[in-house]
Amino acid sequence: MIRAYLLYTGDGGHSYFTPGSVNELVWTDATSISFKETPSGSEYDWHPAPAVQYVLTLSGELEFTTSKGETFILKPGDVLIATDVTGKGHKWKIIGNDPWKRAYVKFSDTQELNFSPS
Repeated sequence: MIRAYLLYTGDGGHSYFTPGSVNELVWTDATSISFKETPSGSEYDWHPAPAVQYVLTLSGELEFTTSKGETFILKPGDVLIATDVTGKGHKWKIIGNDPWKRAYVKFSDTQELNFSPS
């Protein structure tokens, strides 16, 4: 099982998350992929996701906070499914000494999400 978190916009434009997993037997048609590295100690204040996308953490650990104050820790191998493209969004900070290396995978608006809640 591959751990995943669905980050979404709910009531009042607030962000929420649901823990779950992605099914390793399901294929998702991607339209693009990009990579990014952010140094340890970094953080990013309130923002919505720029697009509906999978964020695949390759290294580093982050604490995500939703606009309602909920938190979760994203670790290497976890999948973040960012769909909170409206509202206040979320913020994150890198915890630990490793940089956050990740891949952003985008897909069409009609693509079904590969996510099963816990």
